[in-house]
Amino acid sequence: MAARVVVLQSPDKQTFQVPWEVAMRSTVVKQMLEDLPEPAEGDEAPDPVPLMDRSCNANILEKVLEYLTKHHEFDKTGASQENKDSWDKKYVEVEDEVLFNLILAANFLDVKDLLDLTCKTVAEYIKQCRTPEEIRQRFNIPNDFTPEEEEEVRKENAWCDETL
Repeated sequence: MAARVVVLQSPDKQTFQVPWEVAMRSTVVKQMLEDLPEPAEGDEAPDPVPLMDRSCNANILEKVLEYLTKHHEFDKTGASQENKDSWDKKYVEVEDEVLFNLILAANFLDVKDLLDLTCKTVAEYIKQCRTPEEIRQRFNIPNDFTPEEEEEVRKENAWCDETL
């Protein structure tokens, strides 16, 4: 019998054939499909499962599936934690926009390990910054405080600087 597959469809209408076991690593996909019967021998391809969240556009969904597939392989082969960590580190070496969209997609698809990895990566970037200005610069965040508001916030939070 052929391996069972799931067809996922991105909001931009691209489809991805994914092995059943890989697709089940997403809690959302698992919940959507758990009550479907096993396809009979000779059945045609399953209907696509539409993932309508904008965070799951084709290029991001492809990256998520790359992560799920690789971690499925890691689990099947009993890969060391060192190998997993090394691969994960390279996986998140992407542009900020891709990283943020991976966070949104991992959250929508309920892939906890990927959500933890991507959020941890952003947290590490923030930890490298020493001031709010550096954080704004690092993530291209405009400063929407007036100088007076900024001074007031600094006064209210002066205790933060004392603990450093």
